[in-house]
Amino acid sequence: MNTTGTDKNNRQVAIWLLIGVGMIIIQVLLGGITRLTESGLSITEWKPITGTLPPMNETAWQTEFDKYRTTDQFKYVHQHFSLKEFKSIFFWEWAHRLWARLMGLVFLIGFIYFAVRKKFNKGMIGPMIFLFLLGALQGVIGWLMVKSGLVPEKYFVGHIELTTHFIAALILLAYTCWFAMGLIPAMQHKVNNTLLKKILIFIFILLFFQLIYGGFMAGLRAGAVASTWPDINGDFIPSAINEMTPWQQNLINNKLAIHFIHRGLAYLLLGMVIVYFFKSGNIIDNRIFSKLRIFLLALILSQVILGISTVLYAANPEKLVWLGVMHQFTAMMLVICMTALIFIVEKNK
Repeated sequence: MNTTGTDKNNRQVAIWLLIGVGMIIIQVLLGGITRLTESGLSITEWKPITGTLPPMNETAWQTEFDKYRTTDQFKYVHQHFSLKEFKSIFFWEWAHRLWARLMGLVFLIGFIYFAVRKKFNKGMIGPMIFLFLLGALQGVIGWLMVKSGLVPEKYFVGHIELTTHFIAALILLAYTCWFAMGLIPAMQHKVNNTLLKKILIFIFILLFFQLIYGGFMAGLRAGAVASTWPDINGDFIPSAINEMTPWQQNLINNKLAIHFIHRGLAYLLLGMVIVYFFKSGNIIDNRIFSKLRIFLLALILSQVILGISTVLYAANPEKLVWLGVMHQFTAMMLVICMTALIFIVEKNK
């Protein structure tokens, strides 16, 4: 195959993958709205085919509502819900699941089309299979997450299951971005700098743990335990962060400790990004790198402001939904930006 034909094929596959990236972003945002509106347990069964359509008449709606009324979430949290209110939360969970099916269909149809048209080269087959496995795994994790909230004395899905679902989605997002960037000619112009590469990897590790604790914050609704800033209920290091035994339990189950860690990691991330911004200022011969460098700083500053706002309005359900979704969207943009920077920056040869 000639070079022109290969470049054309790579560009088409990259566009398809980037469409997938956009769909993953929408899917995660739908998941965020589902969580913030407490809609995740409104559909109590997993029906991959028949579940595509919502209830089509009042009898079917009542049947779904009756299933939801058996959950402890309804009994102890939403016991006042009417059928009309149930329909509103059902919509978000149904939309989240429907978009997941549509996303899988887009990937599958694209894969078949490009395979039949022989657009793939041999080096793409392995990554494509891994991509589909990641997508399938995400679906399984999603259902296990829902099941974690459909047990006695549970009003919401488990925060560890929620975080696993969230992190798996971000891994899928980053991997799809990385795959696509490998096929885009402009992304092959590298920056060779070992120090910057090491700083980027350190920032990415910090971001990874920050996102984990962001998931814990969301799952445990830990923002509401300290709706103050810059202090945490009057303290900067609350004594209650060590109240659980054994001590390790504080790291995953203590709301105040998780809140404290999430804030601390945010400040550390901000500091490291500022260091990176100034350390990389002398690189001027790569336009994409220069734009990503500025974008990273703008994103981390925006994320810190959104994080503070989300905490301050944690007790306001309406504002919390939109602030939480914007906070989640900015987190995904940070993942994409960091993935692109790590792709472009290489160690000195």
